[in-house]
Amino acid sequence: MSAPQTSAPQTSAPRAWARDLGMGVRFAFGGGREGWTRTLFTGVGVGLGVALLLISTALPSALTARYERGDARSMINAPRAEQPGHDTLLAMRADQTYHDMDVEGGFLRAEGPDAPVPPGLRKIPGPGEMAVSPALKQLLDSPDGKGLRERLEDWRVSEIIGESGLMGPGELFFYAGSDRLQKTGPEQYQVIRITGFAPVEEREGLDPVLTLLVVLTFVALLLPVTVFIASAVRFGGERRDQRLAALRLVGADARTVRRIAAGEALAGSLVGLLLGVGFFAVGRELAGSFTLRQRSVFPADLNPSPELAALVALAVPVAAVAVTLFALRGVVIEPLGIVRTTTPRGRRMWWRLLLPLGGLGLLVPLMGRRADGGGNFNQWQVGAGIALLLVGITAVLPWLLERLVSRLSGGPVSWQLAVRRLQLTGGGAARPANGVAVAVAGAIALQMLFAAVESDYVASTGQDPARAALSISLPPGNEGMGDLPAKVAATKGVVAAVPLTAVYGQQPGPDDGSRTEITIGTCEALREVAVLNSCADGDSFVLTDPYSGRPLRPGEKLAIDPFLDSSPDPEHSKAVEWTVPAGARPVTGREDPTGRIRGGVLLTPSLAPRGVGAAENAHVFVQVDGSVPDALEKVRTAALKANPLSRTLTLKYTKEKAGYSAIRTGLFFGATAVLILIGTSLLVSQLEQLRERKRLLSALVAFGTKRSTLSLSVLWQTALPIGLGLALAAVAGLGLGTVLMRMTGRPVRIDWSSVAAMTGAGAALVALVTLLSLPVLVRLMRPDGLRTE
Repeated sequence: MSAPQTSAPQTSAPRAWARDLGMGVRFAFGGGREGWTRTLFTGVGVGLGVALLLISTALPSALTARYERGDARSMINAPRAEQPGHDTLLAMRADQTYHDMDVEGGFLRAEGPDAPVPPGLRKIPGPGEMAVSPALKQLLDSPDGKGLRERLEDWRVSEIIGESGLMGPGELFFYAGSDRLQKTGPEQYQVIRITGFAPVEEREGLDPVLTLLVVLTFVALLLPVTVFIASAVRFGGERRDQRLAALRLVGADARTVRRIAAGEALAGSLVGLLLGVGFFAVGRELAGSFTLRQRSVFPADLNPSPELAALVALAVPVAAVAVTLFALRGVVIEPLGIVRTTTPRGRRMWWRLLLPLGGLGLLVPLMGRRADGGGNFNQWQVGAGIALLLVGITAVLPWLLERLVSRLSGGPVSWQLAVRRLQLTGGGAARPANGVAVAVAGAIALQMLFAAVESDYVASTGQDPARAALSISLPPGNEGMGDLPAKVAATKGVVAAVPLTAVYGQQPGPDDGSRTEITIGTCEALREVAVLNSCADGDSFVLTDPYSGRPLRPGEKLAIDPFLDSSPDPEHSKAVEWTVPAGARPVTGREDPTGRIRGGVLLTPSLAPRGVGAAENAHVFVQVDGSVPDALEKVRTAALKANPLSRTLTLKYTKEKAGYSAIRTGLFFGATAVLILIGTSLLVSQLEQLRERKRLLSALVAFGTKRSTLSLSVLWQTALPIGLGLALAAVAGLGLGTVLMRMTGRPVRIDWSSVAAMTGAGAALVALVTLLSLPVLVRLMRPDGLRTE
């Protein structure tokens, strides 16, 4: 009786996976120069994407830190005091503009020894002293800051503001001490008396449209990053498959070689994680040196969320293994070769359309909601829909490229070489194009949505820069304008300087809080606020009061408080009685250059009320000659020197709402980072593909092929997939933009110039990358490229 046969012990699935993945890792690091070079290329590609993902996870903490420091120095909700005390501080905004840069700051005057000190300072600057941010100090010391240095030369820098008092390292900010600062009454709202600093109240949340913009921005910026990471883990695919065929020859089965290939990808992704952390650390330290649109962050603020960082660390290796196994699903690796080297089976289209159709299925039901404040939407549903639509590009593009190149034939030798190469390895050529196409499609959709909702968040100011480029104002308590108008008018480049002063009077009877404005100026100045048929010194006019709806009548009496109720002295509380002149004529008011319509009384200088100088508000409207260099800067300097408490406003036609402006700034930051990633990743991908074809290129040159022909063939191999990808991106971007515009209830309008600009930018980036890769291509076409190990 024969003994029972025993079967060989079977390796469990987890142990088989661990063994084969480990073998793939060893091949990645121990496969000689070829192995570690391929791993390094993969690591660099993955690392760039990981660094950007880590930066994305760190942005919320950086923005929160910026807001917290801004709130810490805020005086909007600061506790106020009516009278001077040992713990009171007088403060006034003193924001400046210099060469289109915002220089924020304020004037301070301590009224007692315990006055609150702003964050970032050791003491309150005294008269003639100024505390500045490091960036402002650097600007003042540089040749570019000559004009600003002249403007602020009356103050010497006594202290550098610390990080706790700044929103970012690139912020231009200052505190200047002034003994001219005074609070003359509640009407003088420009100067405040505080006993401390307090954070801003809870910030208003974003409305549905702005939330939609945020969702679209994040998805459109992060998806290209993930696409490039997925492409990077497939670097060196052709050489890898040849090694796997050799493993099949020594007895490995099909599942084993796929797991080994996944192990190689896992090794590259792990190297990429380490490099990504290194790139992030370097980028974090360099972040403080960069300022975009006057926005910057301190390196210490870029702290990735631990949860999101852990998610990235886990998702990247898992995605590398998954992408590799998915890529090998249609490749038959046999001991004597790879079936893919023969004519490949055509790609199926049906499942590729499921992705964009699924995205539309999620977004179309939301099209009737009108996400404009009256209806909300599910952010996850919107984000998933947008992601599926954009990811659908990566699925459809290889199929389109395969169909296109299969029908191409003939042409120059360079064209034929490129087409034949694409016919054999169209999938590899489409991978770099996928990231560009996704980025361009997202950019087109973003541009369409921003343009559609711009009118809701970019409002008209009512100002008319054609009539006055600047408006200079003085708070009450300055005893009139003094020589400010004369000094401004004498500044080089000033075409006109129109001064107006105003005081406020109250009609007899119960005090209902309303005031009547009395505007004083020359006939030329009064024509800025009213339509005057005739005017001479000694004339007076009445306007329809915008509040009461009726004009004052000649002979009516007004009481003007010359000290704005600020003084405890009974003598100061006596109002000056003033009577509307008997000859005052009714006239029609007009908007002044700031867009304001005045009411009350208009007076020429000889009829101005006497003894009310402390209550005067003063304005000077300034028009400049744009052909004079730095005319605006000279006027701002002249105004500050004439009266340090003057405030200069640059008139503009429009202004953006804060939330909308913040999103645009964030988009600019993100788009810049993604653009750098796309360019770098494309260059790495191009170099990797050239490295794989080194022997082929050398052989073609050895057989007499012109180097210019090979260079053109490489250009065509890049241009065809990218061109097709950009066309697909334009269609997908227009479709996504149309759906989003319908969701917000806006009419569909396509700005074709923006579409052309987005696609042109993508094409220009690819052309630049191709140009940068030409020196490497020329070097690889040398005969020594035929040598092998």
